[in-house]
Amino acid sequence: MMERTAIVVAGGYGAVGRTVCTELATRFPGHVFAAGRNLEKASSFSQETRGRVLPLELDITDPSATAKRLDGAGVVVACAESGDATRDAGLARAYLDRGIHYVDVSASYALLNEVEKLDALARRSAVTAVLSVGLAPGLTNLLARQCVDVLGDELRNIDISVLIGLGEAHGEAAVRWIVENLDKRFELPGFGRVGSLEDPKKTFFSVPYGEHTCYRFDFADQHVLARTLGAERVATRLCFDSAAATHLLALAKQVGIFRALGGPRGQDFLVALFSRLRVGSDGFEVKAEAEGREGGIYSCSARGRGEARTTGIVAAFVVERLLTSPSLERGVFHIEQLFEPVELFGRMKELGLKVNLKNGRSE
Repeated sequence: MMERTAIVVAGGYGAVGRTVCTELATRFPGHVFAAGRNLEKASSFSQETRGRVLPLELDITDPSATAKRLDGAGVVVACAESGDATRDAGLARAYLDRGIHYVDVSASYALLNEVEKLDALARRSAVTAVLSVGLAPGLTNLLARQCVDVLGDELRNIDISVLIGLGEAHGEAAVRWIVENLDKRFELPGFGRVGSLEDPKKTFFSVPYGEHTCYRFDFADQHVLARTLGAERVATRLCFDSAAATHLLALAKQVGIFRALGGPRGQDFLVALFSRLRVGSDGFEVKAEAEGREGGIYSCSARGRGEARTTGIVAAFVVERLLTSPSLERGVFHIEQLFEPVELFGRMKELGLKVNLKNGRSE
């Protein structure tokens, strides 16, 4: 059995997990575990941190053995998925049942939707699960919450735009998630059935990005925010810092290339291709634009460098608050339901995030 002070980061030596571990190790040295199937990689990472992060062999594809191994831990941060939403939700259930706090950086709404159903269990176990932790969902949820805080009950629609730099070395899981959603149709409250890389909208980002055309994409935040914030309609769109790359992806969708490559081999090919693609910068920007029922308009944005690093910093902030704020409500929540946007943005600004909470177009 592990000690209650243990913080276990599943996927702790991956692109996001490394940041979660190193950020938390500055506050809780010797209590953070980088967990994964490859003990050699976990041990090598531990040595890089001079032992402030400890290695732990863990195979999340075996839910019962995983939960038993972590029995007694304080917090589990899920930075890795097995690929099966039902099995991953089963892991979350096992953690909560054992009285372990749970933080999930997943962008998969299928998984988040399943974990939401564990709210009663979390309350009985007197623990908290925090979902939508990262960039999108995550910072996008908090920007949308900021819109609600400003416009109040009159909120009607929220448009979220996500710009991602193609120069960053994204982890395989992140690249595969994008590939799996290139030719997807999905249901949205207020819109009905929509498709990825369709319904373009021009968005004005800050310098140096400027105006970009963004396309619908199946980010989890838009499924959640209409319910948690009371908006009538929420739409999230994606573009890359390379306008040409964004246009080519939309064109490939229109002519059916992604449909033709929809099988396992085709997706593996696209993952390998996009993983090697390095065009543009490692920067990102996320923006929320809201419209009120009485005609009021408000927008806010956040930008920085390193999507994976930013996700890890957000996750580390949430874990720290779980461990140091016993008054936090128990149950299953999305990040915007528990934390004030200004509080987290203040912490992120200390680490290089540029936040614009001014109303109107970003300059």
